[in-house]
Amino acid sequence: MQAPHPLLVALNRFGLGGRAAAAVYLAGASGDPRGFVKAELEAGKVMDLPGKPLQPSAKLLQALYLEQQALKEARAAAPPPAAMDPNAPKPPPPPNVAQDTYRDEALARFQQSVRVPCGILERLSAFWANHFAVSAFKSPFVRITAGAFEREAIRPFILGRFADMVRAVEQHPTMLHYLDNEFSAGPQSQVVRNNPKRGLNENLAREIMELHTLGVNGGYSQTDVTTLAKIITGWTYAGPDGRIAAPGQFGFMAPWHEPGPQTLLGRVFDQPGLQQGAAALDMLATHPATAKFIATKLVRHFVADDPPPALVERLAKIFRDTGGDLGSVTRALLAADEAWTLPLTKMRSPRDFILATLRLIGRAPEEPNRTLGGLNLLGEPLWSPSGPNGFPDTNGAWGAPEQLKLRLDIASQVAQQLRDPPNPKDLLEETFGPAASETTRDAVARAESKQQGFALLLMSPEMQRR
Repeated sequence: MQAPHPLLVALNRFGLGGRAAAAVYLAGASGDPRGFVKAELEAGKVMDLPGKPLQPSAKLLQALYLEQQALKEARAAAPPPAAMDPNAPKPPPPPNVAQDTYRDEALARFQQSVRVPCGILERLSAFWANHFAVSAFKSPFVRITAGAFEREAIRPFILGRFADMVRAVEQHPTMLHYLDNEFSAGPQSQVVRNNPKRGLNENLAREIMELHTLGVNGGYSQTDVTTLAKIITGWTYAGPDGRIAAPGQFGFMAPWHEPGPQTLLGRVFDQPGLQQGAAALDMLATHPATAKFIATKLVRHFVADDPPPALVERLAKIFRDTGGDLGSVTRALLAADEAWTLPLTKMRSPRDFILATLRLIGRAPEEPNRTLGGLNLLGEPLWSPSGPNGFPDTNGAWGAPEQLKLRLDIASQVAQQLRDPPNPKDLLEETFGPAASETTRDAVARAESKQQGFALLLMSPEMQRR
């Protein structure tokens, strides 16, 4: 099978798609597609999000605590239903700080994704956020902090040590809340001795091993899950009273922690208190099984649903040799011949398809609701998977006929909503240049209108495949 055009590999396999009116950057990329991707990777400006200033999670949680307290007081002060005048006008709904913050965080990502030249850093941020998935559907707590969680625990580490990312994730209030570790207490802890109704919660420990580090076939047992759950007892976050830390920040509750040494995967951890969990996470994050698991997921995401074993092993070896340096692993993936010669067989996820559409139009959204609605319709609501395993990453999920029908509907709607659509033939040439196939050129040229040609372009392999 013929290798894909290198420009499509750069734009689609590693990036977020071509941008309209980008002839200058495309000319450079067509001469050195690998260098085009690498230049953005090395720039490393993944933290620079546009729009209004985004607050840290602790401040967001403090705002949520205040709003919840105000609502509680308002309900307590409200007259009973029987005393209310049914003809009186209803008061305006109270502000929803969680939903407002969620939209602000979403808009910053959408605008960033349209403006960056390639999109490799945004792709990596989304990949790792899905690897360490949380769901805004769970509660206002997760909804208000989902974006901050990604900014604080994911983005700073995508080219750093995996162990640092793991610790930042597992100690973040969002993950502790999402997987119910905030009240987990060791069976022999002081708090359980005083109150036997308290107990151990294994949710976070299980997902750390199954989804975040070793993988489901990583060689651990149920006993190891229970042991890790004991090791991270006492890991929590501060509530509104700020008793153990500033409200909304990570905190350690020593009376909740299981005392004594613990044996995990045959290794004894006898560090005191919080240090015990930190040491256990570092071991898991650098374990050989973790290296294989992470390498497989990266290759599956960026290259093929069936990851080439030789490429997986090369990346896993680099992971092992560097102690989990994600920058080294990512650069090796970018340099791999398989990444540039294997066909573009993967379907874009809904998020990548919608962002590629925005880039094709060349217009950064001014509000997030329409883009969020498209993600909801296509089954990938932002930061809201149905479970901690995140959204699927294979064609079986995104290439089904009903999914393609929904994409065609969206493509037609976008084409009809453009007041003055560009000439689709010119747009195809301007965006993909020599990488555009003759089949796509012919289909767009035969379109009966600009809108139809634009919709056909959105449904072309150049827009759907990565």
